[in-house]
Amino acid sequence: MLTIRKSQDRGYADHGWLKSFHSFSFAHYYDPEFMGWGNLRVINEDRIAPGTGFGRHGHRDMEIISYVLNGNLAHKDSMGNTEGIPPGDVQRMSAGSGVQHSEFNHAPQEVTHFFQIWIEPNVRGIPASYEQKQVPPASKRGALSRIAAPEGGVVKIHADAALYAGLFDGDETATLTIAQGRKAYVHLIRGALQVNGVALITGDAALLDNETTIALTHGQDAEVLVFDLAA
Repeated sequence: MLTIRKSQDRGYADHGWLKSFHSFSFAHYYDPEFMGWGNLRVINEDRIAPGTGFGRHGHRDMEIISYVLNGNLAHKDSMGNTEGIPPGDVQRMSAGSGVQHSEFNHAPQEVTHFFQIWIEPNVRGIPASYEQKQVPPASKRGALSRIAAPEGGVVKIHADAALYAGLFDGDETATLTIAQGRKAYVHLIRGALQVNGVALITGDAALLDNETTIALTHGQDAEVLVFDLAA
């Protein structure tokens, strides 16, 4: 079964300094029909105004992934990591037994546009840890690059899930096999794309259950995230 979640049906919050779309219930946005999908709990599309950001706050027992599209996300945490996350990098923070961090846009004139993703871990209480690596654009061109997974991804997550990113245009296509009994989630960051023959446009998502194949076709300047998830 494939269900489409249209971009305009997401939750939206405008805090002035932060404009955020919530695919699932988060903060003041609550929809009992969209509390998550499998072990994917949060996928927020955030835009942080210049010179602003999230002050120091805490997390625990969650795998947190940041995927930056524009600008630069300045990260600082209680583990001693102080990093700038540019477009093309993927960052993973395992909150584990507890971590404090902040995220800011220090650019004077540029909005930082990024996705923040939370996946429920399959182990709890582990030491907090951090990883950040570049994902070459060529690895995503006309293909699904495995950017986060328990093994075999660009960064390692402590969760029964895998995250892929891809760029598709024209005749470029990709197919991903999903094991029986798992869920999948496809989020179109930009452009247009067909998922198993169903059309998506920017901001749309496809929630898949009991589907063993994901076929991505008919891309038009498309950038996409695809999740293979525990049910």
